[in-house]
Amino acid sequence: MSVVRPYGDTTGDGMVQVSFTLPLAHDKRAEGAALQLAGNMGLDPAMLVHARPMGEGYTFFVVYGRVTHLVDTGKVQVVERDYPLLGAKEINAVIKRRLRRRLSVVGACIGTDAHTVGIDAILNVKGIAGEKGLEYYRELAVTNMGAQVSVPELVETARAQKADAVLVSQVVTQRDAHLHNTRAMSAAFREALPAGRRPLLIVGGPRFDELMAAELGVDRIFGRGTTPRDVASYLVHALLGDRK
Repeated sequence: MSVVRPYGDTTGDGMVQVSFTLPLAHDKRAEGAALQLAGNMGLDPAMLVHARPMGEGYTFFVVYGRVTHLVDTGKVQVVERDYPLLGAKEINAVIKRRLRRRLSVVGACIGTDAHTVGIDAILNVKGIAGEKGLEYYRELAVTNMGAQVSVPELVETARAQKADAVLVSQVVTQRDAHLHNTRAMSAAFREALPAGRRPLLIVGGPRFDELMAAELGVDRIFGRGTTPRDVASYLVHALLGDRK
């Protein structure tokens, strides 16, 4: 079956739950406005299941209701992993055999983004989800620049470290800050370095669309659930090929 419907109580009933905030003080009129919005979104009937004031003049709502929309899974576009997932020993062996030096990786959170959880999970030895970070790989030379790094600083550090790959984490997405920062970063590297000397550019964060890599001028986008092993395996594949 390629066409499916959401369900909440019984299969195929089309029930969904949505949440949102309106710039209205919590009262009956605000609740009516929330139901009106839900109706305009296609929920019929719509049921208000939760309403809570969110400071002066704002209310958070949760609405439950039925939609008639269908999903055709045959038309869903995603970025599939197109490289083998290797273990730490395999990754180290490939780098040592084929590169004959340590592979240099520079990572940072750029712009005003101060959320280092993502970049630290990939780079730091402690890693995430039971996997060690890239600092654990003996054939990787990792430079973690931390948070709120300017694009010129990132380019200069990548040049100084002779980076083979640059990893950028972006969590702050208000007003599409992650997209603007990524475009600025890729443009700066194109301007500063010729194509043959430019490092692999990789960005990651929970709000990125993995299909936008070419549009943003980067080589790869990693989304939610990415582990250090995913990134390390991709580096080997993209920079050295997947031969052992």
